[in-house]
Amino acid sequence: MRRRDFLTLGAAFLLTAAVPSFSIERLSFKDLKKKAEIDVVYHADFPQEKRFKTMLRNITNHLSVYNFDPFKVHIVVVAHGAGAKFFLKDLKGTRWEKEPIDQKAIKAKLEELQQYGVEFYVCGITVKRLKLKDKLYDFVKIVPSGVGAVAHLQKIGYAYIKVQ
Repeated sequence: MRRRDFLTLGAAFLLTAAVPSFSIERLSFKDLKKKAEIDVVYHADFPQEKRFKTMLRNITNHLSVYNFDPFKVHIVVVAHGAGAKFFLKDLKGTRWEKEPIDQKAIKAKLEELQQYGVEFYVCGITVKRLKLKDKLYDFVKIVPSGVGAVAHLQKIGYAYIKVQ
């Protein structure tokens, strides 16, 4: 191999290694497992921003009772339908485009909760039907069905909470 070819190949390798490739993780129901002493699923299928922010505050309070210890409590948020809009980088081109949602504040809170092991699942049916895949935050995981995931998690021992 010529030196020039070797350098070109090396540069190409470094460029591809340095640029992370993000793809949204897809989970099957088999991937959903208990992870802590207390496992909880919060169900988000509602459109109200105030209600969603209340849910996020409740999750923070919930974690605080267990000293934010992911071995003691594991929380999953499952969103579908209108609840999916809170997990989008951009509302342009969606049915929620004209809604004045504070996406910056919501994203910051989601990222904070993620640091404590909270996971965020969005319904694959909603994603496909509304063409949202390229709009989801990178830390969101897609499940085959939102209501199916909620039912499966309950079946394996997750407590169910839905903020009213």
